[in-house]
Amino acid sequence: MVKKYKAVIFDWDGTLMDSEARIVNSIQAAARECGFPVLSDYESKQIIGLSLEKAILGLYSNAKQSQVVAMAEAYTQYFLEDCKVPMDVFDGAESLLLNLKQCGLKLAIATGKSRKGLDQVLGDCGFGVYFDMTRTPVESASKPDPLMLEQILAEFALSVDEVVMIGDTTFDMEMAQSIGMDRIALSHGVHQMELLAEYNPVAQLDSLQELNLWLMQHI
Repeated sequence: MVKKYKAVIFDWDGTLMDSEARIVNSIQAAARECGFPVLSDYESKQIIGLSLEKAILGLYSNAKQSQVVAMAEAYTQYFLEDCKVPMDVFDGAESLLLNLKQCGLKLAIATGKSRKGLDQVLGDCGFGVYFDMTRTPVESASKPDPLMLEQILAEFALSVDEVVMIGDTTFDMEMAQSIGMDRIALSHGVHQMELLAEYNPVAQLDSLQELNLWLMQHI
């Protein structure tokens, strides 16, 4: 018997939006401004998905709290206002969300972005209308802590078996696995599929078009 979901929770960066290059560029610019070593693109992108403070400490473990705050402020300013690196939603994102809403599903976002950052990007791309609920570390806890998922389940009044998490990082997979929630891994984001596969996702997919087809069989 095919499981039928009533809600879908999405990560944002690397899952619905192709923002990796902009995030990496902003991390490197903030590091340069704050006097930290500028890390490679590969090193810098590994922390995408975490809250900003946790991400900075993941890259610069010896940073003092005042330095973390300064770099977070520099990153936010650069990412939202000064960065010229373009970003856009992945192909098929809007048709996927529209299909799911027309099928009556609840949709949510669980992201490492700040509330300010998420609200701005949702406004810019016009996707805010598709989501019944969004959660950031500002109102919750950073991935891989599952608190965001638990809050969404409570708001939707659904059991963990009725919901699936979609993501592109090990943080997404670990967060869902820790509370027994089904998870789908996408390869077009930040972490390699070999790493995501270690968390036993129910599906391993390469695009939002593939995800759309898979979900249509499970709702």
